[in-house]
Amino acid sequence: MVPEAPRRLARLTVCPQAAGANWKFFAARSAGETGAVVKADGYGLGADLIAPALAAAGARTFFVATLGEGLSLRSLLGETPAIYVFNGPAPGESAAYAQAALIPVLNSPAQIALWDGAMAHALHIDTGMNRLGLKPNELSAANGLKPLMVMSHLACASDPAHPKNAAQRARFTEIAARFPDARKSLAASGGVLLGRDYTFDLTRPGIGLYGGGALDEANPPLSVVATLEAPILQVFDLPIGETVGYGATFTAAAPIRAATVALGYADGWLRSLSGKGYGHIGGALCPLLGRVSMDLVTIDISAAPNAREGDLVEFLGANAKLDDVAVRAGTISYEVLTNLSGVRRQT
Repeated sequence: MVPEAPRRLARLTVCPQAAGANWKFFAARSAGETGAVVKADGYGLGADLIAPALAAAGARTFFVATLGEGLSLRSLLGETPAIYVFNGPAPGESAAYAQAALIPVLNSPAQIALWDGAMAHALHIDTGMNRLGLKPNELSAANGLKPLMVMSHLACASDPAHPKNAAQRARFTEIAARFPDARKSLAASGGVLLGRDYTFDLTRPGIGLYGGGALDEANPPLSVVATLEAPILQVFDLPIGETVGYGATFTAAAPIRAATVALGYADGWLRSLSGKGYGHIGGALCPLLGRVSMDLVTIDISAAPNAREGDLVEFLGANAKLDDVAVRAGTISYEVLTNLSGVRRQT
């Protein structure tokens, strides 16, 4: 019987234990309990791989975005952990929440109205993010509620000097005092790095667990969780004056030893990395030549003259840092990771 061939040749290696090490990094900087955000299938890396490792590291409270994610996580982790659902309940979902012991975050008067206040819930206060959460003029809708947790979200935690951070913290402290029996939660990864004054009773690190920097600059070193590699399909010499790829956007100004690699935007590798990205072979940086296409990229392997067809090129990992790749792509590390959700995973 002919073995089944992989659908895509690029491969994503996930190190769950590294996520656990990163969780401990944030736990050491949190005044109270440290939770773990595993929404979007563990930021594209596989909640089935990441969440058990976080639980083994000590996480007891988890956060997801939707009811479906919560149901999957409950099935995966069992009855013990607390699981909060950020986006809150929709009509007809109460029974599913109750059966799986999931805790919805109530974000609006409409969600408060449809939820039985006697059932476990959390409350989201908008302190300036202007995304989800009760506005200041809607707080009366929460009268009589006894949430397990009151949360808000910082809009500018990536910039420690931004005055909005302190303003949101002060507003959160004032409003959360209306619910003295509820746990208080304000800080995600960036908020934890602002200092213990922002960590309150429960923190919610997300991107930092996956090795991504939560600050605009000067991020602390974190363990590498995701490594993306793809094989060389062809090696060739590129003479002076020859172009590479669609649109002929790159022209060789000198002779180049080049390689075409089985990675493209069908694998989630961002097209915005055209002419800006790179791969690594044996420690040598190999710039990307021309555009990223659906299944292929071409790189300059002049610095790795021994590279051959079949060799693996690292595009994300210990050498190709997640935050650097994101900057070159003109985006953030969150998007780089979640785009890889369709790549063949291994541990």
